[in-house]
Amino acid sequence: MLEIQAIKNGFGADVLNVDLKALSDQDFERIYQSWLEYGVVRVRDQKLGDDDLQEFSARFGPLETIPQYDKIPEEYKKIIKNKYVTIISNVKENGMPIGALGNTESKWHSDMTYIETPPPASVLLAEEIPPEGGDTWFANQHAAYEALPDDLKVRIAGLSIKHDGAHNSVGELRPGFEAVASPRLSPGAIHPIVRTHAETGKKCLYLGRREWAYVVCLEDDDSEALLDELWRYAALEDNVIIQQWRVGDLIIWDNRSVLHRRDDFDPDERRLLRRCQVLPRV
Repeated sequence: MLEIQAIKNGFGADVLNVDLKALSDQDFERIYQSWLEYGVVRVRDQKLGDDDLQEFSARFGPLETIPQYDKIPEEYKKIIKNKYVTIISNVKENGMPIGALGNTESKWHSDMTYIETPPPASVLLAEEIPPEGGDTWFANQHAAYEALPDDLKVRIAGLSIKHDGAHNSVGELRPGFEAVASPRLSPGAIHPIVRTHAETGKKCLYLGRREWAYVVCLEDDDSEALLDELWRYAALEDNVIIQQWRVGDLIIWDNRSVLHRRDDFDPDERRLLRRCQVLPRV
């Protein structure tokens, strides 16, 4: 029988005794509600192919194709098995990376906040894991907002951030983009610093990524100072859980209320995970 087991301070939960390839509607609804309640849900020991992962992920909502799929070189598209499943890996075949993000550290961020409607859910499945490193950290942004001093909550009410779209989560300039002199010049979508979660009604910090962010309508120095102040509360120890991956681990996190980051790892070790991004339900 499916069980839900909380991980830390009401943040993160393990789903036990379930095979995601044979999931009833009732059990899926329990997983969905746990995802809303805990922000991060982990299911271990799953054996899912790309189509299985797509089918499960699509129960959360419509899926987005691989980011910038239309810009991917044709020779790389030939090795993509499913255009809804992104490979996150440092592995190379015939000298060509088979996935994104390599082995370097990925700093705190929410996925794809540089677009107008970022994916509310991200689903990540571990296929190959190095013996050390590559851990993923998650930070509760509802708790981060609650931790803010009252005067800071007042200061940021009504303010918005422009979320940089030119760089990826490891700080690399995306193909087709050029470096700019100031964050205010960087391309990207604008979102409120504090957002009300569409399904839970809870207020959350919504910071995206620290680098190349800009608080709209402030001078550059004032924007940087305010962002530095806010980020001091974004990942307090009590509000963070660390995922030490095992093969077969599947994680679903709420991209609206959770930040995540990844540790670096030995480039000579293989790491391969598969990810689906879920769009808002219509």
